[in-house]
Amino acid sequence: MSDTTPNYRQDIDHVATLCQVNGNNWQSINPEYAARMKMQNRFKTGLDIAKYTADIMRADMDNYDADTSKYTQSLGCWHGFIGQQKMISIKKHFENTDRRYLYLSGWMVAALRSEFGPLPDQSMHEKTSVAGLIEELYTFLRQADARELGGLFRELDAAKAANNSAETAAVQDKIDNYVTHVVPIIADIDAGFGNAEATYLMAKQMIEAGACCIQIENQVSDEKQCGHQDGKVTVPHEDFLAKINAVRYAFLELGIDNGVIVARTDSLGAGLTKQIAVTKEPGDLGDQYNAFLDCDEVTADDLGNGDVVIKQDGKLVRPKRLASNLYQFKKGTGEARCVLDCITSLQNGADLLWIETEKPHVGQIGAMVNAIREVVPNAKLVYNNSPSFNWTLNFRQQVFDAMVEEGKDVSAYDRNSLMSEEYDTSELSQLADEKIRNFQADAAKEAGIFHHLITLPTYHTAALSTDNLAKGYFGDEGMLAYVQGVQRKEIRQGIACVKHQNMAGSDMGDDHKEYFAGEAALKASGKDNTMNQF
Repeated sequence: MSDTTPNYRQDIDHVATLCQVNGNNWQSINPEYAARMKMQNRFKTGLDIAKYTADIMRADMDNYDADTSKYTQSLGCWHGFIGQQKMISIKKHFENTDRRYLYLSGWMVAALRSEFGPLPDQSMHEKTSVAGLIEELYTFLRQADARELGGLFRELDAAKAANNSAETAAVQDKIDNYVTHVVPIIADIDAGFGNAEATYLMAKQMIEAGACCIQIENQVSDEKQCGHQDGKVTVPHEDFLAKINAVRYAFLELGIDNGVIVARTDSLGAGLTKQIAVTKEPGDLGDQYNAFLDCDEVTADDLGNGDVVIKQDGKLVRPKRLASNLYQFKKGTGEARCVLDCITSLQNGADLLWIETEKPHVGQIGAMVNAIREVVPNAKLVYNNSPSFNWTLNFRQQVFDAMVEEGKDVSAYDRNSLMSEEYDTSELSQLADEKIRNFQADAAKEAGIFHHLITLPTYHTAALSTDNLAKGYFGDEGMLAYVQGVQRKEIRQGIACVKHQNMAGSDMGDDHKEYFAGEAALKASGKDNTMNQF
């Protein structure tokens, strides 16, 4: 039993002993009530959470290595309530939280959590916002535990009051084997928000808030761009490895010895670098990085004012430098740079990889992973099932191209217009939808993807649901838009927050009033509480 594993009956006995020791001074303390409150607050600190979830994630990684069908998943959440409702839903539908995590997206922090208002994904938001959101997410997940356990305690009291021993035993079993809503968070630290020291300090904040897994990317921190936009600039490997080390030291300092680091490479879509790598001898890591630079062979007579030249393969070459003072890589080197980035990261402290691609294609991802696994056999990925991809168009085009290759008749389709609704019921579209349905399982099996996430799905679901409600409520439907489109569905689908007062903690508050004041407690859950309608 770990330090965070609750034992209800042992805690009752422990508090009862304390009450005896303290005599009349503690005569108003009910040991069972105290044990309940302790169980409702299982995780006392963020470090307790980080230790608990790191163990979960490491076990899941081992299980995936043995069986690729045991991949893990998450959805990005930008508010504690969103993460809470996601985990409540998962427990309701699947009865456990196995292999299901939360993802914290730097993009959504920038767009939704900055005091400056909406910002592009360029690391301009406050550094503390990420740690703040981690703490908020776990606050809401812990509250979900407390709320659900409170309901079980009330069921236990009712069963005891009715002298129903079978029901009492059944509810007690649910309490003893309670499944927490607290799960691992993969947290985005962007490019580290400065130098390695800044990365270390921010990583500490994130771990102290509860993060067992930190994802860091190899872009230049002050030039950072969204992984699905143009203009990305990468750093030499030694610079990136220093930040991986900084994150590892933060984990070790705080006692999370098995913390997980995800090394993300943006090299596939990054054609620029800000620095020429330091190299001491041919073939070293710096020389391998510089070998990807787009260079022209020159002589001393060819040099202009301020030109930068390097010696490469015994020749004097001039890297192509842009007006922005950035250097460009050779065209078509993205995949090779990704593979080198990944191998280097795994050989120097990273645990998992993230390759940011321009499309969701199992074959493309798998080819890179196979090349990495020639050097690091157990390499595995965290993969962004990104809303920046047009999934419908991408997979319809993949099926179209496969049909052409197989010699099938595609004259009924226009490849450039496959997004059109007219194709929705076609054989091609049905095949594409089936490929989308199976993408995660196929990619886990064929492309080494251990964890599938969608970075910002709840950003889109909030926008879509709000649009539907606003259109109806402010239009001809009026109040029916809310009743029919929201409340009626909540009731019929058993959505917990239809009882929003309960979700916000009113029943827990009533429990505490009774604990603290006994019969004098003024409760909110009487007959005039309109929540009784649900």
